[in-house]
Parts: sequence; C-alpha cells; structure tokens
Amino acid sequence: MAAPGQTAAALPRERALDAADLRRLQIMAARLVTGAFAGEYRSVFRGRGIEFETVREYQPGDDVRCIDWNVTARAGRPYLKQYVEERELTVMLLLDCSASLDCPTPRGPKSRVASEACALLAFAAARNNDRVGLLTYSDRVEAFIPPAKGSRQAQRVVAAALARQPSERGTDLAGALEHLNRVSRHGATICLVSDFQAADFRRELACLARRHDVVAAQVTDPTDRELPEAGLLQVRDPETGCRRLVDCSDTGVRHAYRLQAATRSDELLHAFRAVGVSSLELSTTVAPLESLTRFFQGRQRQGRGAR
Repeated sequence: MAAPGQTAAALPRERALDAADLRRLQIMAARLVTGAFAGEYRSVFRGRGIEFETVREYQPGDDVRCIDWNVTARAGRPYLKQYVEERELTVMLLLDCSASLDCPTPRGPKSRVASEACALLAFAAARNNDRVGLLTYSDRVEAFIPPAKGSRQAQRVVAAALARQPSERGTDLAGALEHLNRVSRHGATICLVSDFQAADFRRELACLARRHDVVAAQVTDPTDRELPEAGLLQVRDPETGCRRLVDCSDTGVRHAYRLQAATRSDELLHAFRAVGVSSLELSTTVAPLESLTRFFQGRQRQGRGAR
C-alpha cells in the first residue's frame, strides 16, 4: 500500500523475470514500432533533427528554441533554423527505485510494472534504431547508463531496470532530475517512471522540460486511492520505517484517505500540465503494453510529436 505504507501481512514474493519473460517483452516491444502501432511510436518518439539545412521566417506556433538569433538580428524579424529530420532519436529512461514501489499488493509490487514498462521502451527504441539510456535513483543516483544504439545496449538497460538493487530506500526525484539535466546536453525524449511519492520537484522538472520532451508515467495501484474495508491494519512507511495502526472499517478514515489521494492526484496532473509534460498511468491492474499503446494512440490524436 504505497500511500500510507505497507501492510504487515505478508504477500507472495514476486518471482524474478527469466529468459522466457525477457523474450516475451521483446516480442511485445516489437508491436510498439511495427505493424499497427508503428505510427503511434513514431508520433510520440520522433527526432527533432541535427543537421542544419536552411532558415525560414518564423510562423506563429513554431518552436522558439529553433530561432536563429543572428539572422533575426540582421533581418529585424524572427527567423527559424531548419534541419534535416533525423531518423533516430534519444530515449532516456528515468526509473524510480525507491522502496515505495516495492510495497506488496495482491497484484504484485508496482516496481515490476515500472521495470517492465522501461524494458518495453528500451527494446522498442533498439528495434527502431534509436539511442536509449537509463538513470535509476532512490534518494541518490543509483546508476547511469549513457544513451547508445543497438540490441546489446537495450539488453544492458533492461538488465539494470529489472535488477533494481538500490543502496538506499528514500526518494530524491528533484536531485535525479537535476542530475539528468546536467548530463543530457542534447534534446531527447525523457520518460519518468515513478509513483511520484517525493518532495517538491516542480522547479527541476520545469528546467528539464524546457530542453527535452518529457513524459511522466505514474505507477499506481487501486490501494493508492481507496483503503480496503479490512478492519484494523498496521501499516508501515517503506522508506522511513514508521508504523501506524489504521482502522479501515471507519468510513470517515476511508473518506479522508480517498479525498487526500484525489487531491494529490489533481495536484500532480496540474504540475505536469503547467510545464508541458505529458503524462500517463501505469496501473498494476493493466498490462504495461496496453497502457503504453493507449497513451501513444491518444498522443497521436492530439498531434503531439516532436517539440
């Protein structure tokens, strides 16, 4: 139970992914970049271009980051640099490895959904000949794999995402975003995979979103929004170890929990929209492939391509 903590009752231990599971993920990832889903993948993850070609006069709605200020100063009106569109791009995955994602639920821990989503995106990027990298974090940066191309690179990223062996249990999303902003010099599509149970990170997210196309994938479970009617439960915060006894049979307690969860969800969505970050939900009740495909299709309909 991520929001209030973890129930004291033991749930079945999640088994590790084996070779057959990895092969299954590779096959599913292929669906994101081929066949019926090819358009969705390319519309969401599309390169901005790196080879300069010419300039043209600025039109309303153009990306102001592409303004050629030297030509603009000489002409007295804004001009844009035009590039030959690159066929490859950089997909950078930012994976939350804090203890809050490891809370057991009847559907398995949220960490498994987060890791599988990263694996799907890494395999999809490799299949589309794109560069892919990974940064994992707890209350510190745990691992950083610089973006590169190829199936070997994808396998390295997937292995690190599935391993999830952080040295700490806390969460410092702001620090991870700041670190990524420092090391990512070129424009990329950055996928944040987290439950976003973290201290204020809005300033760092805004800085990152100014330079990159950022997608926030929030990993959720139904218990994040609704307490079960289960009588007295002892819950524990997985990151601090603090324990509390909660009376889940009390309708007032359940209502307060539901209201607080809804308020937090609204605030999070508002924070994403305020800085132009797209978002999607990765629920433990839905296969990650289904959630990603639905997001790709919706973003394509909204006309959201390269920024």
